[in-house]
Amino acid sequence: MQLDVDFIRDQFPAFAEPSLQGQGFFENAGGSYTCAPVITRLERYYRQRKVQPYYPFEASRLAGEEMDEARSRLAAVLNIEVDELSFGPSTTQNTYVLAQAFGQTLKAGDAIIVTNQDHEANSGPWRRLVERGIEVLEWQVDEAGHLDPAVLAGMLDDKVRLVCFPHVSNLVGEINPVAEICAMVRAAGAYSCVDGVSAAPHGLPDIGALGADIYLFSAYKTFGPHQGIMAINRKLADALPNQGHYFNESARYKRFTPAGPDHAQVAACAGMVDYLDVVHGHHFPPEPDAAARGRAMHHLTAAHEAALLEPVMEYLRGRNDIRLLGPQSAKGRVATVSLVANRPGYELAQALVPEGIMAGGGDFYAVRLLKALGVEPAHGALRLSFVQYTSKAEVEKLIKALDRIL
Repeated sequence: MQLDVDFIRDQFPAFAEPSLQGQGFFENAGGSYTCAPVITRLERYYRQRKVQPYYPFEASRLAGEEMDEARSRLAAVLNIEVDELSFGPSTTQNTYVLAQAFGQTLKAGDAIIVTNQDHEANSGPWRRLVERGIEVLEWQVDEAGHLDPAVLAGMLDDKVRLVCFPHVSNLVGEINPVAEICAMVRAAGAYSCVDGVSAAPHGLPDIGALGADIYLFSAYKTFGPHQGIMAINRKLADALPNQGHYFNESARYKRFTPAGPDHAQVAACAGMVDYLDVVHGHHFPPEPDAAARGRAMHHLTAAHEAALLEPVMEYLRGRNDIRLLGPQSAKGRVATVSLVANRPGYELAQALVPEGIMAGGGDFYAVRLLKALGVEPAHGALRLSFVQYTSKAEVEKLIKALDRIL
């Protein structure tokens, strides 16, 4: 079965927007287009429900029900319990709050492992715990930007309490073996914190199967509103100190959101599941299990993206005037490709604008990784990222544009 890209694109108002016509969008790793069901829900909430939720009058009752619907339906797709899912203003903010909770729990001499492959959001807040006497160890990439689980195995000892690592690097695009790493960490008596921000746009994860104690991603990169989504397993959530209002301590999904959530955006997140269900129904027979629907769509979109990615990789491998970061083939990576040339990444992105290509250039908050790869962060890279709504024609246009500017 092949993904029906035309049907997919029909679900995104951006493709009918006159101001975006004729442009190929290749900066999806920074934020995706928003699907129609999310926009519909967001507008409806602001028009009909924009009151304090959970009171007995009709508008308030419906507002609360929509927020609860978003949590329960997303949790079902992610294969976790409803009270294991929390919303926050961003993944960076969610990670910061979690770091404060761990900082209150850990004692001097305890250790946390972070990586230099991460986006700074899943690195910086944990590194700051060194100020509290916590030892921070760095699981380092090799010269290709790869994280070797065998290296991690040699770092795990009885001092390590937490291991933080990315599901996918936002720069080199490599898919790390999350389930294997989480099992290794658990066997060592530690917890795992997985940054899934660069993985989730390519298919929502089955967190239950991955076995991560904490899994974080951003809804604005999975066709939704600007919210951070975090899953924390019950055992860990109950062990960490409450970071919210004291009277909300008994509600797990409120323990790690100190500020009140954006009600409208939380409610609109149900639109991401609306979209998934519509697309699943177009491609597959009915399936009552939400997690199974998510897995089916994950496999289907991954195959579509891999087919589009291979010609891009082949083209870039054939050039001797650029450096392609990360895995050199489509296997083992998502459709996020970064390259370094003799001009700064931002300048290359600028040169693509007249070609009708929207791309990004810079360090992408992966400064430590660029340094590890011998790339000056100020020079940066050109990043090209695409998702399920990207078409074959857009990829062909991208390759021709690259040929003209490189």
